[in-house]
Amino acid sequence: MLLALPALLLVIGLFVGLFTPRDVRPDAFLATAMVSAAALLPLWGTVLIGVGACTTFVGLMVDFDSLRDATAYSELATLTAIAAFAVFFNRLLDRRAHQLVQVRSVAETAQLAVLHPVPRHLGDVTLDSLYLAAAAEARIGGDLYEAIRTPHGVRLLIGDVRGKGLLAIQTAATLLSAFREAAHDAPDLPHLARRLETSMSRHASQYPGVPGSEIAERFITALLAEVPDDEPVVRTVTCGHPPPLLLHRGEVRELKPAAPSPPLNLGMLVCDGYYVDLVPFHPGDQLLLYTDGVTETRDRSGAFYPLAERVRSWSGEAPHQLLAHLHRDLIAYSGGELDDDIAALVAQRRRAVEPEIWL
Repeated sequence: MLLALPALLLVIGLFVGLFTPRDVRPDAFLATAMVSAAALLPLWGTVLIGVGACTTFVGLMVDFDSLRDATAYSELATLTAIAAFAVFFNRLLDRRAHQLVQVRSVAETAQLAVLHPVPRHLGDVTLDSLYLAAAAEARIGGDLYEAIRTPHGVRLLIGDVRGKGLLAIQTAATLLSAFREAAHDAPDLPHLARRLETSMSRHASQYPGVPGSEIAERFITALLAEVPDDEPVVRTVTCGHPPPLLLHRGEVRELKPAAPSPPLNLGMLVCDGYYVDLVPFHPGDQLLLYTDGVTETRDRSGAFYPLAERVRSWSGEAPHQLLAHLHRDLIAYSGGELDDDIAALVAQRRRAVEPEIWL
């Protein structure tokens, strides 16, 4: 419908010129037609509308016997200048659109480098992930997740960097790199959390004077989880992050930490170390990790998204199906207007544990 707007304005201008008093000028409609064509149509369409507008005005000059009217020629000159500007404006918009496509392509490449999809299977754990940007133009942000197979089992990370923009992305990349390195040799989750805290503190100390960024105060809420190969349990360490959900035989349980720790880069507030929560994790059970963008999604009345209630009906689904339901439901619940980035990670134990020998 919008693509037909320039032609419609051209027809209205012609109608105004032919069927209204001579003091009612069609110039405004003809000029608006050309400017709207520049914004809505490709180059050939803009040129066609511009030629059509000027030709229409010349035809009206002939019809009203105004070929000797200096005012009419002044108006024609103005319309011709607007037509030329419309072509220039169309080229400028096309160039900006091309640049935007390039920037988004680079952003998507950066997204894959920083936050690549998790493997579908790690040992006896089936995984899937979800990332939703708050705006269509956004491709990368401060939400993050990772899953790695280690000698200690499958280790998971989900986190949310305080703030937005390039610094948040840089901080997320630093945390993911530190986790990918430390997850293999840290003997337990508290040691892993301390390694991550050290990495993030070192990262923050390298930018003591970045104007307006307050990077030294930038913190990351995070949750670490470990699914060992030889025990039917899952261990978690919570660093200021929303508690995960355990889906077991149709029931949904929120795993609130017994002693939560502060977010990463606020390790000076940790006095007694990091506390590990341990719960049973049997074949078929699923662990849902998520960022606060999920639970803080609001409907039109302002009510928060009831995650545990909604997930209960999907607890029998495979991880990718569960996240597909969650994706559609969040979009529908928010009316298609997400206020924050969203990340989620689902891990499901596939079968009974068997001891495994690592060489």
